[in-house]
Amino acid sequence: EGLKVVTPTVHGDDRGYFMETYQKKEFCDAGIDVEFVQDNQSSSKKGVLRGLHFQIHYAQSKLVRVVNGEVFDVAVDLRPGSKTFGKWFGVLLSAENKKQFFIPKNFAHGFIVLSDEAEFCYKVDDFWHPNDEAGIAWNDPAIGVAWPQVEGSYDGTPSAAGYHLTDGTPLTLSDKDQKWEGIEAYRKERGL
Repeated sequence: EGLKVVTPTVHGDDRGYFMETYQKKEFCDAGIDVEFVQDNQSSSKKGVLRGLHFQIHYAQSKLVRVVNGEVFDVAVDLRPGSKTFGKWFGVLLSAENKKQFFIPKNFAHGFIVLSDEAEFCYKVDDFWHPNDEAGIAWNDPAIGVAWPQVEGSYDGTPSAAGYHLTDGTPLTLSDKDQKWEGIEAYRKERGL
């Protein structure tokens, strides 16, 4: 609920293509009425998993897309009282399909790189506050994200140890992303 997959109109010919990746009026007409204040871009190698991140007091809406490569992008609903609280939704984003994914405030967000490399762009409606960052374990069985091409067995921790892609590429997470607790700890901490 609240998530939107956006497929832009692509105008292509023998020279290449042109597309609008953001047009305020059209997005407002589609129910995406946010004021973006910052654009970000990251580059990651195959097997890198980033997430599941959010900001506690400075929640961000995000519009994400891939300009090179392919990722599986995931959002987990953390909105108190939401009928989809704790549920996840995922979408394949690639330079080829040009899809974008709008994620409203109060969702955890993450992605895994499925191509050799991926360049990931996102617009946000609040600034990054490093001291406000938090996360949920990427492999929390209570959420049950079905990460494509990921094999391994859950050992009760968010560690990447023992996980790899189907082609043998090891899963790579930051130290921070291997320490997040599951959604039940999040729920208890916030009295939900």
